[in-house]
This record gives sequence, structure tokens and C-alpha cells, in this order.
Amino acid sequence: MRFAFFGSSLVSSYWNGACTYYRGIIRALHELGHDITFYEPIAYERQEHRDIDDPAWAQVVIYPAATEAQVLSVVEQARGVDVAVKTSGVGVFDELLEAAVLDLKGPSTTTIFWDVDAPATLGQMESDPTDALRALIPSYDLVFTYGGGDPVVARYAAVGAQRCVPIYNALDPRTHHPEGSQRRFESDLSLLANRLPDREARVDRFFFSAARLLPDRSFLLGGNGWKTKDMPGNVSYLGHVSPADHNAFNCSSLALLNVSRDSMASNGFSPATRVFEACGAGACLITDHWEGIDFFLEPDVEVLVANDGAGVAEIVSSLDPDRARTIGEAGRRRVLADHTYAQRGAEVQAVLEGRLTSAGGPAS
Repeated sequence: MRFAFFGSSLVSSYWNGACTYYRGIIRALHELGHDITFYEPIAYERQEHRDIDDPAWAQVVIYPAATEAQVLSVVEQARGVDVAVKTSGVGVFDELLEAAVLDLKGPSTTTIFWDVDAPATLGQMESDPTDALRALIPSYDLVFTYGGGDPVVARYAAVGAQRCVPIYNALDPRTHHPEGSQRRFESDLSLLANRLPDREARVDRFFFSAARLLPDRSFLLGGNGWKTKDMPGNVSYLGHVSPADHNAFNCSSLALLNVSRDSMASNGFSPATRVFEACGAGACLITDHWEGIDFFLEPDVEVLVANDGAGVAEIVSSLDPDRARTIGEAGRRRVLADHTYAQRGAEVQAVLEGRLTSAGGPAS
């Protein structure tokens, strides 16, 4: 099948948290024999912060997006493909793209809205009956989401989706794997997270409060946007961390923290991409609590779970290298067995071929 993806960026992770998800899914589809073109706009300095060259497993079309005419001209290039995909959160002319990609629909073209932030997208549609995307969703052949389980499936059905199937985040073991530690990334607890309005309060609660409770332990923060943040003295801030450094970052600390966005945590069944990347690297992962974690990883065996910063601090203060290594190795075994992008790509193909009614566990 020939796919056309209209998304934020495939070649840059800069202010683009879904990047590794796109790479994993698209590479897996390519290896199943499909032909993929990814259309991404010039926006948010992503092209100035590329972290991969154009890959062999997808054609990348980078287009200027200063005017509606430029965007519509690019969409027209995709007419006649087998599968046309509009992802959420492109960041430039999203409403225009949602309608224009849907216009590619035809007897031989399946249209998909692929939501990488379903709780937030649904919240917007549910709060505004006149929302432009809400009016379009019933016309899309499929909605894919990268998380959410039954709650998201039911909510998409309520706004008229013909069919919604979660395709969860996962791991590509060729890109995320154990690697030697690096001194610049060493700490007792590290966190990699961009500063976002619907995550900052939870980062305060789980990460910065834990750092304040453990003034003699070292904490490391990576990600965009935190430069102006008032931090405890035992927190070191790195700024943006390139995906090329993620393995070393994940492997260099005693433990690694995952902090979910508000909407993802409240909805549940929405593990971040970094959950699987960390486990794939064999890191000892501590995560904030959210419903459904035990579907993906077994608490206290494959992942450690905290309810607040005090819980994080308690785990870090009691954790020794041997137990951290045991947790990390168990998590890695689990994601390699159940949560790879090769499996997710096969799920996408099966849904499109009509062989799978729902993908992966709680979305049944």
C-alpha cells in the first residue's frame, strides 16, 4: 500500500515528542512492504534541529507552510494514494489539513485521523460542539490513537468516529538499547520531558518535590523549555537531548523517571514513548501512577510506580544498583516480548486489511 502521512516531523524531535513513535510505526510499515511518504511543514525550527537524515524507509517531503495555497498544493500531491493520514498536532494549518486530507478520500483511498494526543483532542471536541475537527471525524474511515484503551475508543465513538483503534507506543530495539553510561548523564534520578502547560505541575509534584526531599542526591533534567524554571540546587539541567543520546541518557542514572501529561494520566492506558525507550535501554524506570500501567509492565517487577514526589523520593532513597539492574532487565525482556514497533506495524496492517477489529488489549 502507498501511504501519505501529514505530520509534524519525521526528521526532527525538536518540540516534537511524537517523533520516535512516527519513526517506529513508519519504519515497521516499510519493512512490511508498504511505501510511505511523510509530508512535514517548515515550522518551529525543526529543520534547523534535524537529528536524522532522510531515512531509506520513507520519502520525506518538507514544504513551506506560510499560506493556505502552499499547504493545499502539497496535499494534492498525495491524491491517489491507498492510505492518507492526518496526524494530530502538526502545528501549522491543522484545520486546513484535516479537511484537505479528508478530501483525498475515494473508492481506493482510505483516510485516517491518527491522534497522538487523544485525551486533549477529545477534550477540545467534547467541550465545543462547533469544533471543526468534530464535524469531520465521522467522515474519516478510521481513527488511530497511540493510547487510551476503552475510554478513548468510547469517547471517539460518541463524537461519531466510524472506528477507533489504539496503536500503542512501543520500542524499536535497533534504535533504543542498552549502552554504556556517560559521566555527563550520571545522576541518582533523571527525567527527559519538554516543559508543557499540561505536564509542568506534575513535573513539580513528582520530580522537583522529590529533589527537594533528597537534597543530598543528584537529579538530572533534559528537555526543552526549562531554562527559566526555578529548580532545587541538586537538579542539573541539560536542555534538549538529541535522540542519538537517549540510550546513554537512559542508561547512565540509577533510575529514570516518567511523568505523564495531565490528560494522559487522567485518561489512563496512555504510556509515553519514553516508557518503552527507557525499558528497551534496560533502565530502571520509575513512573507516576496511571490506570492501565499493569497492562504494559508489571509494577514492582518490571517498573516502579509512585503516587507523588514523596513516593519517588522513597523509591530513590531505598534503591540500590543491584535492584535497579534487576528491574531494568525485567522491563527490557517485557517490551521486547510484547511491545515492539514490528508488532504495532503488523497491527496497523491487519486493521487495514480487515483482519483485526481492535489492537492490543484494553481497546477491545
